Amino acid sequence: MMSKHEQPICGAIRSTAAPARPPRTWLGLVLTALCVTPVWAAPDTLANDAAVTEAGFAIHGQATLVEQATAGFRAPYAGRNSLSPRIGRETFDATLFFGWRISGTSQFWISPEIDQGFGLDDTLGAAGFPSGEAYKVGQRTPYLRLPRAFVRSVWNLGGPERRLGADAMELGESVTRDRIVLTVGKFSVTDLFDANRFAHDPRADFLNWGAIDAATFDYAADAWGYTVGGALEWYQGPWTLRGGLFDLSDVPNSARLEPGFHEYQTILEMERRYRLGMRPGTLRLTGYDSHARMALLDAAVAAAAGSGAAPDPASVRAYRDRTGLSVSMDQSIGDSLGLFARAGRGSGNVEAYEFTDVDRTLTLGFSANGAAWHRAGDTWALAAISNGISAARERYLAAGGLGILIGDGRLPHPGPERIVETYYQAALGRHAAVSLDLQQIWNPGYNRDRGPAAVAALRVHAQF
Repeated sequence: MMSKHEQPICGAIRSTAAPARPPRTWLGLVLTALCVTPVWAAPDTLANDAAVTEAGFAIHGQATLVEQATAGFRAPYAGRNSLSPRIGRETFDATLFFGWRISGTSQFWISPEIDQGFGLDDTLGAAGFPSGEAYKVGQRTPYLRLPRAFVRSVWNLGGPERRLGADAMELGESVTRDRIVLTVGKFSVTDLFDANRFAHDPRADFLNWGAIDAATFDYAADAWGYTVGGALEWYQGPWTLRGGLFDLSDVPNSARLEPGFHEYQTILEMERRYRLGMRPGTLRLTGYDSHARMALLDAAVAAAAGSGAAPDPASVRAYRDRTGLSVSMDQSIGDSLGLFARAGRGSGNVEAYEFTDVDRTLTLGFSANGAAWHRAGDTWALAAISNGISAARERYLAAGGLGILIGDGRLPHPGPERIVETYYQAALGRHAAVSLDLQQIWNPGYNRDRGPAAVAALRVHAQF
């Protein structure tokens, strides 16, 4: 999850509305309680979900509150996009999902959402940012937005039938193994692409951006991680081929989508489901090509040479492409243990457009279900992430350039950004959970002079 300031600059603007310490999100606590209470007080309502689904309409909801803070760490200097020691922030969001069956093969979904709060340093300071629930823009007061409004149609082609259970963004229906699925409208690219059973949802599993998605996947998005476009999926036996066309922001690191679709992204993904012994696993290969006005980093550095000013990518932007490729794996090992991995590379000579400043990445981890210690609803998981950048991006940052998330004003001693994240999520009944999340970030912003930074978070989540 990401966000960007609407002004056409490479470095995110720190919001002038951000206080030193935002007030406690009392609204978040109240709405989270409201989200939980109905499912405890009226379980019979949930028992009738199937009847509601057959009627062609469903309502789901969620609320998530995250409190996050850094400990003290070595920081001999700081720039505009640096991570700060001893800082705390909180974020809150509450979402309703309304679904209608508009025909026998099509569903329409809309999901209004209330957001409030700020990420650490206005979501700046580390390429692997420590909270996927934080955006690059924020407000002290709650505000309403509409992240999703889309139509999904399914054409069954044959093979064994399976039942898709009712859930947020799924009414529940019977489909055949072989089918074609078309999704068109406004939604997140990662609703469909770069999925992973154990590391993909900052509301329920890992928080770090490099754990929930391939950090090199510079996917099309507005300030909150959503875009407009369409995706076509072809399921055939154990294979799925999916492709998409999506609108990019009007300029890199912007809150507005390009209104004429002149800047766009194409994505192609191949997925293979398999069994290792009797345990399910999935492999995914994802590639993207972004076509937009972007700067070559060395050209930005050359243009600023001798002026004493930091490189300005806006001065050398022209229409060009930025590409990337990533691979993802998830594998069940036993009844209560799963392994996952991601690796990716992106074009290192072009400025990052939407997501974060990473040119190569590797993530390894595991997720253990609490059934092994008689807490079947709990989860303990751990991920190790290594992010790197190209020599061109090192030169750009060393010259004082600003990335989407990083920029300490100098980079005399570059190094890979390495992160370890672990969390424990304790279930509070069927519809709520509380999590403790701990992260350690070495060389934040690829800077050996700063860190290591310890980051702790408390997450409360409820859904119905």
